Amino acid sequence: MAKSELFLGIDGGGTRCRARLCDASGHKLAEAEAGPANIRLGLKEAFASVFEVTLNCLEQAHLSSQDLPRITACLALAGATEPADLAAAKLHEQSFGRAILTSDAHAACVGAHEGRDGAVLIIGTGSIGWAVVRGRHHRVGGWGLPISDEGGGAWLGVETLRRVLMAHDGRTPWTPFLRAAFERFGSDAHAIVGWVARALPRDLGSLAPGVLEYAMRDDPAAVELMRLAARHLDAVATRLHLLGATRLALLGGLAPSMEQWLSAGTRRNVVPPAGDAVAGALQLARLATRSAAA
Repeated sequence: MAKSELFLGIDGGGTRCRARLCDASGHKLAEAEAGPANIRLGLKEAFASVFEVTLNCLEQAHLSSQDLPRITACLALAGATEPADLAAAKLHEQSFGRAILTSDAHAACVGAHEGRDGAVLIIGTGSIGWAVVRGRHHRVGGWGLPISDEGGGAWLGVETLRRVLMAHDGRTPWTPFLRAAFERFGSDAHAIVGWVARALPRDLGSLAPGVLEYAMRDDPAAVELMRLAARHLDAVATRLHLLGATRLALLGGLAPSMEQWLSAGTRRNVVPPAGDAVAGALQLARLATRSAAA
């Protein structure tokens, strides 16, 4: 491994893209954030975010785009679990010396368990379970809205507005939480319908903090939603355990708030993550360099 070689780990999710640049000894040179990098929702936008965080890292490290050929990068991007999207991403022009593309869930699992066997349950804008057991990768859920990602922030947003419209119809009682969500749209059901038709997952996820806030106040509708989300996430955790993953790390922006709602059986297997998806991406970048040198 050349001393001049640089390593870049990128975790691109549905809401933001994070990057960390390190030298050959593992010393952190820079860290940056940009917008979303879910390739399933837009390859051009995802790589624009990747390019932005890369340039920000280079600037912080007093480097320039001329140093890109020195970089081995692992781009761990949301949406890369889908074969067609991953294939399209691999065809996208790169300026790195070497680039490895994988999913953010895979990198998160590597980072959480430092490359050892284990599983992660990621609860952010979306949700997904991922396990690595005896060299085999297992995915549970995370197929994207509107058909999956139960328990994630965007799913909570959809379910919130579903209940608001049900209350508006008279099919379920109003609660302070539902009233507050309705008022966000000027108490106009048609405004909700029009907004949802254009909303991206990160937009829907912006409603999730309200669910958490009102659940802590024992609002019946918010509590029901949190319990339903937890049941979905418990089912993912149970499947990961049956696949042989006895260690489960919870990751994602909603994980700290969601943990208390999970079942005792799920929480019994929870371990603190050793690192995040960026750390996992950096580890995968280093492994790729060692494999190429072997």
